[in-house]
This record gives sequence, structure tokens and C-alpha cells, in this order.
Amino acid sequence: MDSLTQAALGAGIAGALAPAEQRRKAMLAGALLGTLPDLDVLIDYGDDVANFTKHRGFSHSLLVLSPLSVFMWFALRRWWAPVRAAPRRWLAIVTLVLLTHPLLDAHTAYGTQLLWPLDMPPAKWATIFIIDPAYTLPILLAVIFALVWPLATRSSQVLTASLVLSTLYLGWTWAAQSHVRAKAEDALANSGLADAPLFVTPTPFNTILWRVVAMTDEGYLEGFDSLLLDEPRMTFTPYDSNTNALSGAMSVPAVERLDWFAGGFIRAEVVDDTLLIADLRMGQEPVYVFTHAVA
Repeated sequence: MDSLTQAALGAGIAGALAPAEQRRKAMLAGALLGTLPDLDVLIDYGDDVANFTKHRGFSHSLLVLSPLSVFMWFALRRWWAPVRAAPRRWLAIVTLVLLTHPLLDAHTAYGTQLLWPLDMPPAKWATIFIIDPAYTLPILLAVIFALVWPLATRSSQVLTASLVLSTLYLGWTWAAQSHVRAKAEDALANSGLADAPLFVTPTPFNTILWRVVAMTDEGYLEGFDSLLLDEPRMTFTPYDSNTNALSGAMSVPAVERLDWFAGGFIRAEVVDDTLLIADLRMGQEPVYVFTHAVA
């Protein structure tokens, strides 16, 4: 998710759990902790493909952040009086803020390596767009309320309610995605493509209009489904991919890495003797956010 959302989530969790007299300090600390994992964007791994596929790696791993949260809590308890005054609450704050960051990121299409360094594909549940006001605004408004009235009993209640509401919204995204996937599978089965790999993700800033990508032997299909329209069957538009070039270049490390990272949802085309690989999960025809020259 975007940095504003992660900072607001961290601040909201900290503000809801901290003692009232510490609420403002806790919310500032929560906002900083909520953005900490994304500082890995400052690391240069050597080339564009490595930078693209190693983002949300070690810094987003639950296997790294779990012990790190305990270490940070010990350090804060030693050096910062508010943590010594309420150690159990602060252990919960530090742990929850750090762990909710990658778990929320895993709900987007990009991919989050939750179990790094284990050799497992990134989690890319793709139930929510990277920026979704319906998720962020309740938490952000609650955070502003608590900053203005930090000592009010209602501040903790408002923060807790906003976190519950946004979590319920995440649950809605799973239900909506499941509904769209079922319609896509029915349409593909009717076309003799029951086994086609599917990727279902919302279009920008909402969870009403959804985009579906299905891989085929010749390329891929793209379709859209609106939850506001009762269409009899989802329709797809076919697009070609240079599958021969892709197959021939699969031994190239950059191609292999991109294929792994995207779960096979990539498009290959040759332009001026250069093989271009586009990640089909982010963007839509004819523009994709991430395209790499690999060979």
C-alpha cells in the first residue's frame, strides 16, 4: 500500500493501544514504524530487475520482522521512558505495527515475500489496489481526531472503530474477488479454457470494477467485471505474447526472475531486437507499469 496508508495504519494501531497520556507520542512512533519496512527502496541491488523483484523482500518478511519487533521493543524500553511506563502495551504496538505492514502489502498485486529467505513465490493476493480511499480514509480521519483530542476517552474508541471498519473492508475485498473469480472461471470454462491460470485484481482506487487476466498458449486474455452490472457472462479480449521468444530466453536470469516474481503473468515482445517483458498484473492494455528490457 502507499506510504500514507501505512503511516496512518501504524499511527492508528499505536494510538488505540497506548495510554491516553502517551497517545500523541505513540501515534508519531507508530507512523514512523509503519513506514520503516519500505525504506528498502533506498537499496540498490545492482539493476532494475533486481530492484523490482527484491523490493518487499527481507524488510517485509514475517520471519525477520517478528524477532526485529522484540529487539526494537527491548531497545526502546531501555532508552525511552514511555515504553518503560507501559511495556506490555508497547510490545503489542511495535509488533502489530511492523507485522501489519507486510500483511497489508500482500493484499496488493505487487507481491510481498512474507517468508523470505524461504524460496517461495511472493504473496500477491491482489484484493485491493495500492491506493484505496475506502480503506485509508476511516483510519486517517480517526488519527486526525485523536491528534486533536488525545486525552479523550472517545479517541481510543474512534481509532479502534476505524481499524475494525477498515479490516471489515478488507474482508469485503476478498468476497468481491471471489465472486469475480467464479464468474471468470465460468466464462473460461464455457470457452474450453477451464484450466487457464487466472489473476483477478481491482482496477485503481476501488473494489467495484475488477480486471481479470487469463494466460493461454498463444498469449493472454483480458476481461473486466463490474459488481454494479448484472452481465450474463464475462467477455475477454485476446492478446498475443511472443511465447517462442519467452521460451527461448527462460534461461536468462532476468527472465527467470521476472517469471517467478509475477507468477507467470508476463508478456513478451521483441522490439528492435530487444526482448521486453511486461508484468501483466499491474496496468492494463496497452500500458503496463513495469516493463523490462531483458535480452
